[in-house]
Amino acid sequence: MSPSSNGSEPAALVTGGTRGIGREIAARLAGAGFQVLVCGRREPADLPAGVVFTAADVREPDEAAALVTTAVDRFGRLDLLVNNAGGSPAVPAATASPNLVTAVVRLNLLAPFFVAQAANAVMQTQPGGGLIVNIGSVSALRPAPGTAAYAAAKAGLEVLTRALTLEWAPKVRVNTVTAGVVRTDDNAAHYGDEDALAAVAATVPMGRMATPADIADAVLLLTSPLAAYLTGASLLVDGGGQLPRYTETARPVTP
Repeated sequence: MSPSSNGSEPAALVTGGTRGIGREIAARLAGAGFQVLVCGRREPADLPAGVVFTAADVREPDEAAALVTTAVDRFGRLDLLVNNAGGSPAVPAATASPNLVTAVVRLNLLAPFFVAQAANAVMQTQPGGGLIVNIGSVSALRPAPGTAAYAAAKAGLEVLTRALTLEWAPKVRVNTVTAGVVRTDDNAAHYGDEDALAAVAATVPMGRMATPADIADAVLLLTSPLAAYLTGASLLVDGGGQLPRYTETARPVTP
């Protein structure tokens, strides 16, 4: 994405951009010349250079719309929305409470829809349109135990991306970056100690878990002019998936 005709730098909004993957996405975008606004429910102690913060709960439609207004008021435009806010604790489906299931779906599916609606209303009026990137998960493709509500919501996000593409093209492109296992503070607590993390990494053909920077790089790729025809796409960033269990006993294949 390039500067507008008046010379202003492109503007990006990253939801959940105060920590983890979202923070890295915000930092990479700022380093690439974007003006960047991030949101969260609580202001962080610090932010990457060139990134500004506003408080918002994107699960609430009014706050989602106000968030986009804040970005436009500050930057005069909105070229990129990254719907990154999401997540869920691991809870067995049999015992997941109605409140938990509802909260997980609101955060991972409804909130991106609400923010995207408001962003699209702005982007459709801009000469250069805009780009919406939804951060998805391989849970949508191969759910793990304890992730039923989260996996269903992320599967819905994949379909939402394709549905919005049909309605909002050609001015607004909508794509998903579908993340595999990513090493962050949150999932380190989920998987366990370094030995447990190493065991998870060993199941990935690339030999390691993804880093937040890997996901941020995929977002930057979609902002490139070389990706100008990509819309309704799901960019799978999972290091090749996970090795089938039978490979643990199968004879190694020589390259």
